[in-house]
Amino acid sequence: MPETSQTASELGPIPSKRYFTIGEAADLCQLKPHVLRYWEQEFDQIKPVKRNNRRYYQHKDLLLLRQIRSLLHEQGYTIAGARQWLAGDTAGDDAARYRQLLRQTITELEELRALLKSV
Repeated sequence: MPETSQTASELGPIPSKRYFTIGEAADLCQLKPHVLRYWEQEFDQIKPVKRNNRRYYQHKDLLLLRQIRSLLHEQGYTIAGARQWLAGDTAGDDAARYRQLLRQTITELEELRALLKSV
């Protein structure tokens, strides 16, 4: 895993797979697997599918993990603050959350378009 810290908009696109192992999810979010397991305890919204004692993350889980990463690492929120932000306890949070999600999705789509044009 690279040592450089990237912002959420600089992270690579999420492949179109149905499930991702914890290692794949950690790589895509530029985090370590133990951080993902810890965040599962701290954030009720993270619910990977568990089969045969293994975690499998879905696309929506990766978007949420990237959003939490952005809140904690880039925007300076504490875990309690990020939890509160995700719960939408503050007025206007839904709009801000959707704008951030849309920006991230647009960035991923633009990267995919550029990749397809180069092929």
